[in-house]
Amino acid sequence: MNEYGVFDILGPVMIGPSSSHTAGAARLGKIARQIVGTDFNNVVFYLHGSFAKTFQGHGTDKALVAGILGMEPSDERLRDSFEIAKSKGIEFKFVETDLGYQHTNTVKIEFKFDDKEDIYITGSSIGGGSILITDINGNNVEFSGDYPTILIKYVDQKGVISRISSILSNNDINIATMKVTRENDIATMVVETDSEINEDAIHEIDKLNETIYIKGINPIKR
Repeated sequence: MNEYGVFDILGPVMIGPSSSHTAGAARLGKIARQIVGTDFNNVVFYLHGSFAKTFQGHGTDKALVAGILGMEPSDERLRDSFEIAKSKGIEFKFVETDLGYQHTNTVKIEFKFDDKEDIYITGSSIGGGSILITDINGNNVEFSGDYPTILIKYVDQKGVISRISSILSNNDINIATMKVTRENDIATMVVETDSEINEDAIHEIDKLNETIYIKGINPIKR
């Protein structure tokens, strides 16, 4: 009889014993990387609820590090993510914490850089490899990473939503969902689309005078 370790392949799309604690964790890490970029040198993972209690036994720690390195949940290098991160000069640590009224499998991932302020992403692994991003640097958001997604922060003025919608339409990008939140005169928009996001659309929206920040995110495999 063959002996299998905790990080043996279970099915065709993941490494590890738990879709919530490993596959979901890897997706959370990777989508956070897509949001912040790749020029970070230090990452702190604040683990909440079940993540905090079982992160070593279920491999959540290795999965999260694999995600911020850009690995898919099915990547066989996941089991070696600690060593790979260290070889790239990326420091990391895990802190057990209470994030309040959050899903039990929640992590706040704080990225540190040499030349800009820290950025954090909060998200939850909600079962079956599915995830939900809920906070980006204090901005309440809600998206799953299952669809192509555009994050836009802009000065809240009349007509901006209409102009963004027109740009997407002119680039043959259909809006699946759109959510806008406002704080004072700054708005945060999350747009999930039915089709891949092309760079032309991103550049056009970025050229709007009101745009502060824009990021396109491709779906993360499960």
